[in-house]
Amino acid sequence: MKIEYVETTSDLMTRINIHDAYGARDIDKWMLDVLPLEQDMAILDVGCGAGKQCFSYLAHLSGKAEIIGGDVSEELLAKAQEENQKLGNRVTFQPLNFNVPFLFPDNTFDLVSCSFAIYYAEDIPFTIKEMHRVLKPDGTLFTTGPMPENKQMFYEIIKEATGKHIPPMPGSSRYASEILDAVKATFSKTKIEVFENPLTFPSVEPFIAYTRASLSEDRLLWNAFFQTKEDFETVMDEITQVAQKWFERDGKLVMTKVVGGILATK
Repeated sequence: MKIEYVETTSDLMTRINIHDAYGARDIDKWMLDVLPLEQDMAILDVGCGAGKQCFSYLAHLSGKAEIIGGDVSEELLAKAQEENQKLGNRVTFQPLNFNVPFLFPDNTFDLVSCSFAIYYAEDIPFTIKEMHRVLKPDGTLFTTGPMPENKQMFYEIIKEATGKHIPPMPGSSRYASEILDAVKATFSKTKIEVFENPLTFPSVEPFIAYTRASLSEDRLLWNAFFQTKEDFETVMDEITQVAQKWFERDGKLVMTKVVGGILATK
């Protein structure tokens, strides 16, 4: 399944900053808690974006690890490298398209991670097998993605505002089913961890900023909702009105992120 998707630095950083500001729990801490991280590991972060996960690993392991981050977006890699330079270029960033064979030998890495990206792969079994191939024996794969229960308030407000059916999202519609099944079929041992993080918005504005960034990011998935810039702004106005009504009724807006973490052993 081919999904046309390129995330911009602006949209990504908007959403990350909102998670940090309004979330009740720290997803980075959760990831570090569930991962079997050790110093001197060789780590590959697939779909690394602006490098957030790579830098988290680097700090947790006191810089004592070989970390490579790969992404298809030149813009996001440039942002990652900009931050990397401030840290003395401790991480290697390079282009990586997970829809084609990885340019790494077999049995190279102790850990392969892929945070909030794998569900955009065109051929899930192929991508999973490539991750398996480059892992050392007993190496670990860790992927994260939205569960079907993820951010229900977000979708309910959009549905009420537009009266339209919500299109299937690549993450929540594929992660706990197609992707989990492919991992189980390829790896010797698999388990799933669940992370819930309520984002409490004390006003409508940050929720609308999150919504704008999310809809812009996945604009091609929402093409039944808007075709032009004017359509997009009309939809955003409708969503803002409904969000304001919910806020006046409840005194706050609470959107719960429900994330799954698939932890698998080669």
